[in-house]
Amino acid sequence: MTEPFEPEKDLPHLAFLRWLVTVLSFTMIAGMVVLIALFVIRFQDSGIDLPKAITLPDGTRPVAFTQTRSWYAVVSADDQILIFNLKGELVQTVPVKVP
Repeated sequence: MTEPFEPEKDLPHLAFLRWLVTVLSFTMIAGMVVLIALFVIRFQDSGIDLPKAITLPDGTRPVAFTQTRSWYAVVSADDQILIFNLKGELVQTVPVKVP
């Protein structure tokens, strides 16, 4: 009778490949756990609070909005940027010249 085939005895580099695949699998799983943890930590940040209401000058139609930690801006349909402080007071109006 012949002995059963044992790949580790006949092909010694197969044991190294099996070990390598196992280590790489654990590394990939650990990397995914770290990425998921970073996403969870990052998305728990409250970020910037949006204003509850914005009072615009009469006749102004907003088309865009942007905000930082100290001011927010509204772009109007008549090509102006209205910059407000966080209290809602109009600080500056910047006309936009479109070529």
